[in-house]
Amino acid sequence: MKKILILFFCLLSFNATALEKKTTFDKELFNKAQSDGKVVVVSSWIKYCPSCSSQMKVLEKAKSDFSNMEYFAFDVTNKEISNLFNVQYQTTLLIFKDNKEVYRSIGEIKKEAIYKALKSSI
Repeated sequence: MKKILILFFCLLSFNATALEKKTTFDKELFNKAQSDGKVVVVSSWIKYCPSCSSQMKVLEKAKSDFSNMEYFAFDVTNKEISNLFNVQYQTTLLIFKDNKEVYRSIGEIKKEAIYKALKSSI
């Protein structure tokens, strides 16, 4: 019984801090943001991925710190979007500027590294 209660507590704690993962990528909005000259950030995720959640938390904070950028996210199992960006792994982060990819990382979750990449693309 004690093990069941511990397991239940752990699952409840994990779900309370989990971010909702949803696909926000829209090709028309992506193209419009690029044609408007905005820096565009695209990240991939997959359900039950802890590194994806960590990266998403950093990007949520970055939205308020770098409000002049457009942010999109997508489920890496969506083959149409994955193929568009040649993304094969979850927790992939892409940054586009002047209609070109200027940054790509796989598995980066450290705020300092992500913010450095965002700052360098401004």
